[in-house]
Amino acid sequence: MEIQARAKINWTLNVTGKRPDGYHLLDMLMQPIALHDILCIEEAEGLSLTVEGMDGLSAGDDNLVLRAARTLQALVGISKGAQMHLVKRIPMGAGLGGGSADAAAALKGLNKLWGIGLDLPALCRIGERLGADIPFCLHDAPRRAQGIGEILTPMESGVFPLILLQPCAALSTKEVFTAYHASADIVPADTEKALAALQAGDLNALRACGGNVLESASIPLRPPIAEAKEALYRSGAAFAQMTGSGSVVFGAYETAAQAQRAYDLLKDRYSPCILTETA
Repeated sequence: MEIQARAKINWTLNVTGKRPDGYHLLDMLMQPIALHDILCIEEAEGLSLTVEGMDGLSAGDDNLVLRAARTLQALVGISKGAQMHLVKRIPMGAGLGGGSADAAAALKGLNKLWGIGLDLPALCRIGERLGADIPFCLHDAPRRAQGIGEILTPMESGVFPLILLQPCAALSTKEVFTAYHASADIVPADTEKALAALQAGDLNALRACGGNVLESASIPLRPPIAEAKEALYRSGAAFAQMTGSGSVVFGAYETAAQAQRAYDLLKDRYSPCILTETA
């Protein structure tokens, strides 16, 4: 079995509160993109994982793929095994949800391979135990995500050409939220107007109402984020923004030709520089 684990971008990200257990409450508009990892799964006696494509990615017990597999085993009381191989393409520490997408792929694939038969809501409840973005990745479609990410509402959004730049070292989520709480003059996104702009396919309107409140908190920690965003706008992007808690910045373009020209302009300056599209 071979499963695509698609990355995501945030069109908007607002912080709306904080739970007593420390989890932040969020309001986000998110969409999968064509860039994906591949998880290959086959039957085996025990559980094992191998990885390729990215240095420094652990294949041990801390990997979300293995954690998802073991959690599923324990919750349904199953002793079947699987040999899993992850081909990693999504940059790490990027705000693209790569680890969550991989865990979602493991839950989907093993649910089918082992003949468990759990429905999507049940898989989402398991995924929520492992990471707030996993329920979104299990849905694998444009969604407004609220709560800690588990309250998902369908939304309309089209296909937009994208360029992804990772201009600096990764940021930890804790580091970014600490900076956010210390920041003044954070301007939230207008989520309702952003929903309407995405439904209309109007990236110029989105530029006026979208936003990621963690971006302005992250820029003092990583100034190249602002420089990459400006480079995307200079290259012709209609909308550019940091995704998630960073450090990837994406540019959305009105046509594939514009995105290709921008990619040719930026690829020698930034690595990684990835040409893709929303899905």
